[in-house]
Amino acid sequence: MKNHRTTLRLSIGLVIFLFVYAAVPVASAQNVGSTQSNWSDLKLWYNEPAPEWNQALPVGNGRLGAMVLGETAAERIQLNEETFWAGGPYDPTQIGGAEALPEIQRLLFAGEVDKAHDLFGRKMMGKPYEQMKYQSLGDFWMFFPGHEEVTDYRRELDLDQAISTVSYTVDGVRFKREVFSSAVDQAIVVRVSANQPGALTFSAELHGARNQQHSNYGTGYFWWEGVPPNGLKIWGKSDDYLGIEGKLRYEARLIAQSDDGEIEVDYKTLHVRGATSVTFKLAAATNFVNYKDVSGDQEARVEKVLSAIADRSFEEMKADHVAEHQGWFRRVSMELGNDQKTDDLLADMPTDERIKRFKEKSDPGLAALYYQFGRYLLIASSRPGTEAANLQGIWNDMANPWWDSKYTVNINLPMNYWLAESGNLSELTEPLTRLISEVSEAGVSVAREHWGADGWVLHQNTDIWRATAPMDGPSWGAWPVGGAWLTTHLWEHYLYTEDEAYLKEVYPVMKGAVLFISDILVEHPDTGWLVTAPSNSPENFPARPGNGRFFDEVTGGYLKARTMAIGPTMDMEIIREVFQNFAAAANHLGVDAELVKTVSDQRSRLAPIQIGKHGQIQEWIVDWDEIEPDHRHISHLWGLFPGSQITPEDTPVNAAAAARTIGRRSTGGCGWSYGHKVGFWARLKNADSALHEFRAHLTDSSLPNMFSLCGRALQVDGNFGTTAGMTEMLMQSHRGELVFLPAVPEEWSNGSVQGLRSRGGFEIDLKWSDGKPDSALIQSDLGNRLIIRSDSRLRVTSSGQNVKVDNADGRSSFETRKGATYQIEFID
Repeated sequence: MKNHRTTLRLSIGLVIFLFVYAAVPVASAQNVGSTQSNWSDLKLWYNEPAPEWNQALPVGNGRLGAMVLGETAAERIQLNEETFWAGGPYDPTQIGGAEALPEIQRLLFAGEVDKAHDLFGRKMMGKPYEQMKYQSLGDFWMFFPGHEEVTDYRRELDLDQAISTVSYTVDGVRFKREVFSSAVDQAIVVRVSANQPGALTFSAELHGARNQQHSNYGTGYFWWEGVPPNGLKIWGKSDDYLGIEGKLRYEARLIAQSDDGEIEVDYKTLHVRGATSVTFKLAAATNFVNYKDVSGDQEARVEKVLSAIADRSFEEMKADHVAEHQGWFRRVSMELGNDQKTDDLLADMPTDERIKRFKEKSDPGLAALYYQFGRYLLIASSRPGTEAANLQGIWNDMANPWWDSKYTVNINLPMNYWLAESGNLSELTEPLTRLISEVSEAGVSVAREHWGADGWVLHQNTDIWRATAPMDGPSWGAWPVGGAWLTTHLWEHYLYTEDEAYLKEVYPVMKGAVLFISDILVEHPDTGWLVTAPSNSPENFPARPGNGRFFDEVTGGYLKARTMAIGPTMDMEIIREVFQNFAAAANHLGVDAELVKTVSDQRSRLAPIQIGKHGQIQEWIVDWDEIEPDHRHISHLWGLFPGSQITPEDTPVNAAAAARTIGRRSTGGCGWSYGHKVGFWARLKNADSALHEFRAHLTDSSLPNMFSLCGRALQVDGNFGTTAGMTEMLMQSHRGELVFLPAVPEEWSNGSVQGLRSRGGFEIDLKWSDGKPDSALIQSDLGNRLIIRSDSRLRVTSSGQNVKVDNADGRSSFETRKGATYQIEFID
């Protein structure tokens, strides 16, 4: 096993713009030559065009995204550039909002939640109440006369090559379109070809996008025209929104190249006549530099990219793109099941039909395909130097997307990155690290003015301008632990990498979140526990006396009920873990001993996890039921997953109550809710229930292109969360020890996986049969002692030499050497 992981450090809070736009491969991604035998089978494919944008096939390089619909006569390739958002730099801080906090807390402790809710809405909300929206850049259209009726149609996405292909036959001529978004060349490339000389005659246009619903978007615009002799371009300005001036300027430009035939450009249309193949190279950029700076030159950025790739052949660009992508993608391989004949037959079935079949029948190969699709999406939407993946990754065709396609912190943004470390894509968390650093800067004024606290705060949402104040309304915005949750990702990255320079860099961010939480905790007058107030258990409604439908001042409409509460269980679990992480980091670095003592004392006084009258984990301090018993959020099990406070080994009573909690919620909710439950059941070592949630997610709450579905909205969080949950089914390391196959279902009783990573700096290849591990190959990147919990005896060798293994309490452990590889046999 080759050591290919290189930790890439970027200055926290600084957008490394030149890195993103550089026409070179990412240095940290190397082709490791994984042993997977079926890379060519990792394809999503369909025998008809996408009937709607939601079912198109995605390509992306972290910055530029495209959705390919696959129509034959009029092909639409929808385009995104990740920094094109509404508005511009703004600060929603409400000066003096903290003056109302003591009265809000008094009202809450007195049981006057309605008044506390209204006062929060009047005094502590950010202004404006909403945040900015992620926008569509436009569309690349190609029009093919005579291609209305075709045969032998195929639309596919090759995950291993990151290329979307459409092919079909018209009058005996085979036509083919290939689309990819190159990180090497920072361009979207479209190749149109025919298998007979001179068979291509068609036209193409670039269209912009405009919001046609909101009158206050009137200041945004796009213009488009041809650029003779072989180009098209669109350029324009972002929209004002909620009084925030649209400060972004953008340009997208393409050039067309062909070895034969004619290319001609008139006012707004590019015409191709008598060609055998045509390659379109598209570059796009905005003037965005970072959340405070929009001084970039979008035209110069586009010109730089196009000048660099003008003379590069399609074959060169494709080869470099595939090699760079596979350097990330091929780090992990997975094969589930051992029926190769059936796998081959199912691989020849269109993916949408295969998903329908999976509702009732086993398909381990489809599960492995889904796992790799999750990794593919993260590679396509989050790269070092880009922005973090938002609710829809980087793909959006709407001017008013669902939930603005921004960064929702109370589950969705964190879930986007759950798979990164264990899925061997650690470097792809850099955009999240930078986002956390930037909101820690922007959140200082909100902590001070809204809460009268030191440190920094982020509530339940942010956008590209790093707004951190409460937004939407008290029912959502009154949740002060969003930033604290995000800092757990910083500590997790350290646990996987033990990168000392990284820890020193992010430690001030962790400390700032702790200072804020430490300041806002208040003593509950009845119990003496330390609690947050006000807060809520994200988006759920406690069935407390008198809670129900009401007319809300902030939203100006009727809401089902109020969510505001004191010290919800989720808050306590997050704070407990955040304080613990901070203490470990501070002690390791030998700093802030006094603060460590303070928060350790506070940690011991936090409201505990409680078991309610149904045998469930209580969601609130008071044992209220839920107004929605099947609510999509199960926030009070944060301590089970992604946290680690509830485990069958260490807290069996709470683990049993957690199982009861999930059972009462039932299967359902948004796509990401299914993904969360896969992780819950995996941590509880319930393989059948984990598989049930996975099957339900893919067949009931996903689109035919495998994108997770939330309501009518395509979202990536469910994909990422489910992929992470699948890893938890195969391997866990959150308790400081490796556990293999903790929740492997019978359908996956045989299989292998290569390249997973665990905390402590280990990379794991594992083979199993009949639901039990047969052998493992483990590389030690850091030289830590390795602990494996197993019912089997282990025989361990390294470089042909036996390794001494210590056995105690069902655990086997041995010392490792940095860079060494260890072969493990499991002996019954």
